[in-house]
Amino acid sequence: MKLTVVGCSGTFPSVESACSSYLIEADGYRLLLDMGNGALGALQRHCGLYDLDAIALSHLHGDHCVDMCAYFVTRYFRFDGGRCAPMPVYGPADTDRRLAVAHGDTTPEAMAEVFEFRTLTGAQHFRLGPFDVSTNQVAHPVESYAFRVRERATGRTLCYSGDTGPCPELDALAEGCDLFLCEASFTHGKEDIPELHLNGRQAGECAERAGVGALLLTHIPPWTDGGVNLRDAKAVYSGPVELAAAGASHQL
Repeated sequence: MKLTVVGCSGTFPSVESACSSYLIEADGYRLLLDMGNGALGALQRHCGLYDLDAIALSHLHGDHCVDMCAYFVTRYFRFDGGRCAPMPVYGPADTDRRLAVAHGDTTPEAMAEVFEFRTLTGAQHFRLGPFDVSTNQVAHPVESYAFRVRERATGRTLCYSGDTGPCPELDALAEGCDLFLCEASFTHGKEDIPELHLNGRQAGECAERAGVGALLLTHIPPWTDGGVNLRDAKAVYSGPVELAAAGASHQL
């Protein structure tokens, strides 16, 4: 299983990176987790526009989903052939309508011609190609999900936090995973807003509780010093920690 960081900036794109988007590949299958601002352009450095097999959206804040509007256009008005067949898109309730409203001049029915929307509801388990996927709702002001992706052939496992504050649901999904892709938006001792985001220390504490193999900090906004969050995570987590970087790949 291979993880490629398509984009890792939080809230809005930075000079170096698009917003949250992560490509997971195994056995020729491509699953994309989130498609935030700027992600569609960056994605084309790593795979073709029509090479994705499924998409899972953690939640419907723009920095995690807004480039789905542009992706709708590329699939609906495919420039090198006929309209694309519907592909699975997992997301919170009302994802089809919300994306149609964000696009501005289309309908959920038109979206459904190229996206097969599947609604996430609490704890779920499903198969996508070579992957077993588990999800659960986590602590955020809007309906938001974390994902655990396991490659069946090898048993290697990735957990992606989405956007969340500390919560037992995230701890459970992350437990024992090989790589924990975890948001660290806030700075310890600076921001403290319950059930919104994690800081570097909280991400490290979650990784330590869950006994993960390695921690990759992501969704760090341009105004947050990633170096501080990296230091804070290392202070409480005994395993290897890195900052996510746009374009970087990680083999599990």
